[in-house]
Amino acid sequence: MKHNLILLLLTCSASLLAQSAREETAEDRREEYAATITTEDMFRHLRYLASDEMQGRETGEPGLDLAATYLADQLAALGYPAIGEDDGYFQSIAFQRQRWEKMELRVAGKELRHGFDFYSDPLTNQPLPRVDIDELIFLGFGIDDENYSDYAGQDVRGKDILIFGGEPQDEDGNYLSTGTSEPGIWATDTDVKLKAAHANGARLVFVVDPNFRDNLAEVRRRVINARGMQMVDALASQEERANSIFISTDLARRLLGRTFRKVVKARKKIVKKRRPFAVNIPVDIRVSQMPDQRSLRGVNVLGYLEGSDPELKDELLVVSAHFDHIGMRGDVVFNGADDNGSGTTTVLELAQAFMQAKRNGHGPRRSIAFMWVSGEEKGLLGSQYYVNHPLFPLEQTIANVNIDMVGRVDEKHEANPEYIYVIGSNRLSTDLHDINEAANAEYTQLELDYTYNAEDDPNRFYYRSDHYNFAERGIPAIFFFNGTHDDYHQATDTVDKINFDKMAKIGQLIFHLAWDLTNRDERIRVNVGQ
Repeated sequence: MKHNLILLLLTCSASLLAQSAREETAEDRREEYAATITTEDMFRHLRYLASDEMQGRETGEPGLDLAATYLADQLAALGYPAIGEDDGYFQSIAFQRQRWEKMELRVAGKELRHGFDFYSDPLTNQPLPRVDIDELIFLGFGIDDENYSDYAGQDVRGKDILIFGGEPQDEDGNYLSTGTSEPGIWATDTDVKLKAAHANGARLVFVVDPNFRDNLAEVRRRVINARGMQMVDALASQEERANSIFISTDLARRLLGRTFRKVVKARKKIVKKRRPFAVNIPVDIRVSQMPDQRSLRGVNVLGYLEGSDPELKDELLVVSAHFDHIGMRGDVVFNGADDNGSGTTTVLELAQAFMQAKRNGHGPRRSIAFMWVSGEEKGLLGSQYYVNHPLFPLEQTIANVNIDMVGRVDEKHEANPEYIYVIGSNRLSTDLHDINEAANAEYTQLELDYTYNAEDDPNRFYYRSDHYNFAERGIPAIFFFNGTHDDYHQATDTVDKINFDKMAKIGQLIFHLAWDLTNRDERIRVNVGQ
């Protein structure tokens, strides 16, 4: 009897030990790891990243370098291996920034306003000191194709020309260059017209832009407000283009005066008779174009967590946030606490949580790249550079989880701050959408608002953050966003206005989403068209 009791006690002990071992599995401890994403840690990181010392984290400026160094130091302290250049954590990007040192356009002695009355891109123009123009040559639509050429019989070397953007269709719906109802490159790409003008020796091209209002808004955003920055490897040779100024139809009328009617008649003849008609136009125009060029360096920062499953670790999840902002205006610092110090900090906390899991033997089966990109405020440049120069094969990248502004509460949700806008989750993969929904239902119970995911959303946020560069390559992408507020891109976007409780909960949701994406048996499907 005594021996049976001892045997029973030993059996129970073994059972308890086995149960204890089961409790130590990765799945059983996922909530413990998610809980390491805390408001205290987020505040500590964001207080520094959005401090005046960062000088607004402008791409190519010393403040962003300080932020990049901070992120790299945190990765090193967490135990992440150096996978970037020179045994570091960086992927360097060469940028070129051009502003207008001088951009002057005068018509009959009256100075017009750049960015309002006309626009011209300093990134695609060469220096043109003051020139006084007394004659323009109207050359139709500036087409120089084997099927049709507005340059036929014209010598425009060293001269200044006026053309219309786009390409017309005749009564049968056929385009000049193709002779069919299918538009060619001349109908859609003004750049090819500037190259043709240069090849024919023209000095300056005035382009009457049929979409002037929309294109002006884009140029104001990309060139004027964003200070005209592009990646060097994305720049075509500037010498291939004639200098250019884009004007509206209304300004063309003012510029040409009574001869505008001749231009309209010539345009109609071109369309009707399918042959070029040039018009010499007397004008009184003064132009100066002096771009100011500067080379800059930006970086993406990367932390790589190798997966634990030998059969799945070559597959990769990218978790991203941009860490740049808009810098300073004079002595005023634009700290960018929400945009996008909040996303930057959240990715850092996710990197901490997953490394903690790995240290305990519970690392994800697939690999994860935690990536902070620069140049987002200049046109999603850092993420574009990465997909053009990936450190890991894009075909092995299962998804992108992008975090851009998650620290504030917008007006719509003032009564319930525990929400998040989810964008793009079902654009390419219903699996991605369903996994996020399930993770939220089980662990965080946030309100998931899909307002901005609508195809007809006028804000077009799906196309305006770094996830879109992945989605364009057919990689499922999900974007977490708290919506805009009065402090967006203002000096008042500061740390004291951040809702850290909400931010931590969103970070925990994203942790559970990333956990499921990297640990499931099957890779999520790409089963929806773009």
